[in-house]
Amino acid sequence: MPEETAPTDTTPEPAPAGSKSPSSFLGALGCGCAALLLVPVIALVALVARASSGSTDIPRAAPEKMADRAFQRSREAYGLMGFERTVEPGVEKIGVSTENTLSSGYCYDGGLLGLEDKTVDGAYRMSHGWALDHVPASQAVPGLRRLHRQLKDDGWKVTSYREGGKRKDWELYVQRDDGDERMSFVWYPDRDYFRGGASVPCAYAPEWKDGDAGLPGEDQRPPALGPAQRKK
Repeated sequence: MPEETAPTDTTPEPAPAGSKSPSSFLGALGCGCAALLLVPVIALVALVARASSGSTDIPRAAPEKMADRAFQRSREAYGLMGFERTVEPGVEKIGVSTENTLSSGYCYDGGLLGLEDKTVDGAYRMSHGWALDHVPASQAVPGLRRLHRQLKDDGWKVTSYREGGKRKDWELYVQRDDGDERMSFVWYPDRDYFRGGASVPCAYAPEWKDGDAGLPGEDQRPPALGPAQRKK
C-alpha cells in the first residue's frame, strides 16, 4: 500500500482590506487585454467595410448625362469669363488652337483595405476641356477675378488661386463634394492662351456588362461651346 500523506490546507488566506485577490486581478487584467485586442479588430472591420462599400456608392448614370453635366459646368464658366466666341467640337493642336473636347477616365476603389488602386468595371468619370487662343490680358485678368469671386459665392472651394502677372501663368482651381467635382482655369500671358476644364463625379454606365471593351463615355462628343445665361 502506498504511504498516504496528510492533506494540506489549500484555503487561501483572506486578502487585506482594500486589496484585490490574485484571481480577481487576473480577471480584470484579462478583460483589459481583451478590450485592447478588440479595438484594432473593430477598427479593421470598419475599414474593410468602408473600403469594400466604396464602389457601391457610385451612382448609375448614362455617359451622355454626365458628359452634359461636365459641359454645362464649362459653359457657365465660359460665360462668366465674358467669352463670346463659338468654339466648335474638337482640337487641331493641343496647347495652340481652340479646343472643345470630352474625355472619359477610370474610377478606382482602392482595393480591399484601400492600399491599392483597382479600377471599377463599368464606372467612368467624364471631363470636358476647352481652350481659346488670342485672349489678351484686358479680357483674361478681369474675367478670372470675376470667375474667382463668383465660384466662391456659389459654394465652390478654391484650392488654388494665383495672379501671375505679365509673365507668370494665372491659375484658378476649385472643387466641391470632397473633390468629386472639379474645375481648373489657366491663362498663359506669354502666348495669350486660355485653358479651362471640368470633371464630374464617377458613375456606373447602366448598359455596361462584363466583357464590354473600352471605357463608357469614350464616344461622347460635345456640342459647340458658347456663353450660357446664368440661372436666377
